[in-house]
Amino acid sequence: MAITLDTATPMNYDFDTVIDRRNTNSVKWDLARERFGLEGVLPMWVADMDFRTPQPVADSLKRMVETGVFGYSTVPESYYRAVSAWLRKRHGWNTEHDWIVLTPGVMTGVHIAIKAFTSPGDRVIVHTPTYYPFFRAITNNGCEILDSPMRVEGGKYKIDFHDLERRIDRRTRLTILCSPHNPIGRVWEREELMELGQLCLDRDITVVSDEIHSDIVYDGFKHIPFASISEAFASRSVVCTAASKTFNLPGLRTSGIIIPNGSLRETFTETLRTCGISSPNMLGVAATEAAYRFGEPWLDELLHYLEGNLDLLEKYAAESIPGLRVTRPEGTFLAWLDFRGCGIDAERLGSFVREEARVGLQPGTLFGCREEGFERMNIGCPRSLLEEGLKRIAEAVRRLRAR
Repeated sequence: MAITLDTATPMNYDFDTVIDRRNTNSVKWDLARERFGLEGVLPMWVADMDFRTPQPVADSLKRMVETGVFGYSTVPESYYRAVSAWLRKRHGWNTEHDWIVLTPGVMTGVHIAIKAFTSPGDRVIVHTPTYYPFFRAITNNGCEILDSPMRVEGGKYKIDFHDLERRIDRRTRLTILCSPHNPIGRVWEREELMELGQLCLDRDITVVSDEIHSDIVYDGFKHIPFASISEAFASRSVVCTAASKTFNLPGLRTSGIIIPNGSLRETFTETLRTCGISSPNMLGVAATEAAYRFGEPWLDELLHYLEGNLDLLEKYAAESIPGLRVTRPEGTFLAWLDFRGCGIDAERLGSFVREEARVGLQPGTLFGCREEGFERMNIGCPRSLLEEGLKRIAEAVRRLRAR
C-alpha cells in the first residue's frame, strides 16, 4: 500500500539515497545474516543510521588521511572549545575544558564509572526496558542490577519513583540514567530529572547519565543535561556525550565524558589509566570537532527527515498493520513497537518477524522488558528502506490472519 506524506519542506541534504553498506564490515548489515541466521533479512536493529555523515566531517578526515602519517597526537584545544560551544548552543549548558575526559566510546565511560564509583557487591539502578549493554557493564564489574521497571501512564513510560524508593538500600551506590531513553525514546522533563536527582542526593547515589542521543530530539521536546540543573546535581554526576549517534560516527570510538566534580573526575581519570586507556582516536577527535563546528545545518534537516519517517511509521501501522501500536519517540531514531494486538504468538514474535517478514528488529526482552510482544526498530534510514520493512511486516501479518 502506498503511503503519502507531506514533504513540503525543501531539503539541502540527501537522506533518500540508499547506500550499499554490504561487504564494508558493517555490524548492522554484514552481521545480519549471522545475527538472524537467514538470507535477505532487512536489518533495522543496531542503532546506527544509514546516512552519510556531513561533508565537512568527511573532508576533515580526508585531510588527516592524506598526510599519510598516523603518529601519536595530542587533543587540540579547538576540540574542547567545539564541544563546549555545541553544548552551550544546543542545550544551554556551560561546561569547562577541564571537565571533559575522552574515552573510546560512551559504554567505555559507563564501564569506567561503575569501576571507579562502586565496589563488588554494590547495586546499580537501571530503569527497564533500557539499553541492554548496561546490564553487562554492571555485572562485569561484580555489581548487582537493581531493576526498577518503568510504569506506563496514559501510554507514556515514566520512572516509577515509588517503586524506586522502595528498592533502594544501603548497597545502592550508582544509577544509570538513559537520557533520552533508549529504547523507549522518552525525553525526560525537568520535574522528572529533579525528582530523580534529589532522590540520589538524599541517598548519596552517583548518577551516570548516558546522553549519547541528546541531539536527536523532536519538535515540542527539549533535552536537559542532568548536570545542568543545579550545582548539587553536577557534583554527583558523570555525563556521557558523543557525536556518534548525532552524526553517524560510532565506528570512530570517541566520546566526551563530562565530570564537573574535580574529585569524581580525578577518580574516574585514574581508573581510566589503570585500564591502560590513554591516547584517544585522533580521527575521532577530528571528526567530532568538525561535526560540532560545521554540522548543525545537516542535523536540523536530519531531524526533519526523521520526523517524516516517524509519520510514515505511524501512518503505515494505523492503515496497514492491524493491531500494531507504536510508541512514538520524543527523541532518538528508535521506535518501540507493541505487536501484542497483531494476533502473533508473543513467544514466537522474534522468529515471526525474522522468518515470516524478513525484517531484523531487536526483541523487547533483550532490553529487560518483562512482557513478550515488543520489538525495537531503527528508523534512521532512507524512507524507501523503512517503507520496505513496514511492507514486509504488513504482508506477513496479512498472511498470518488469512490462515
